[in-house]
Amino acid sequence: MELRDVEYFAVIAQHGHMGRAAEALGLGQPALSISLRRLEKAAGAKLVNRTPRGVELTAVGLAVLAHVQRLRLAREDLVREVSDLAHGQSGDLRVGTNPAIANSVLSDACSTLLKGAPKATLNVSIAASTRALLQELRSGELDLIVNVSNATREGIVREPLWEDEFVVYASVRHRLARRTRVVLADLVQERWASTAASGVLAWNSLQRTFEERGLPPPQLAVLSDSPVLNRRMVDSLGLLGIASRLSVAPEADKLGLTIIPVGDMRWMRPVAAMYRKDGYLSPLAKRFIEILKTIAQAIAAKKQ
Repeated sequence: MELRDVEYFAVIAQHGHMGRAAEALGLGQPALSISLRRLEKAAGAKLVNRTPRGVELTAVGLAVLAHVQRLRLAREDLVREVSDLAHGQSGDLRVGTNPAIANSVLSDACSTLLKGAPKATLNVSIAASTRALLQELRSGELDLIVNVSNATREGIVREPLWEDEFVVYASVRHRLARRTRVVLADLVQERWASTAASGVLAWNSLQRTFEERGLPPPQLAVLSDSPVLNRRMVDSLGLLGIASRLSVAPEADKLGLTIIPVGDMRWMRPVAAMYRKDGYLSPLAKRFIEILKTIAQAIAAKKQ
């Protein structure tokens, strides 16, 4: 099979119509039909059936289509590997992460990487959902994910980095700020701010914990994608916030915030680097993981 014919077939499958596929490819329909017949001859079977509305894939056609994405990824991996071999540490690195990690640890890792590889290009995608990031990783849109993960996933390598946790924070003027002992029951009458990003994990975990303890549900006052807005609301309105320790602790003093030590609540979150098992991992990506592991060691040392 010729890769060009496979690519053309994928466009036919996408449009379900020979004419529209030919137009999308900038080909004449006869040329596209020849390509399809050539591919069917190589496969030894019909790949499409003609219908009044266009074409439908046969069982063999569906099987061929299932391999197209892997072929595309393999070709892209080959191109990138050749380029990396030719240019050393230069090249592109596409990393996916969540807002909390992006606003804390990742900036130091990115700075270290680019200082050692000044010709490299770093593209960071931020999404709240690990599932969304994994979809981009599997499709080849990302090279690497740095995110919360404690599960093994098929075809994905997971390298543990550090453990983060959700913490409760408040203004230094808050009534609980100077308390030496705080328990979950002390938080019942409070109103909360949470980012939409952490809402799936932090806010839902908080609600579930309140329910398990037989407490009234926590009251959400502000739900925002902006951690900056949330912290300002926590400070000005006397709310409680819930967020990653790594995203709050470094700037707490500067922002007039403090972490409330809730003695009977602790939510640890394992953070890992993830990449495709059978994909190409560039020298740049490997170096980035090394940098992250060095940072992870520093985080662990601070906890001791």
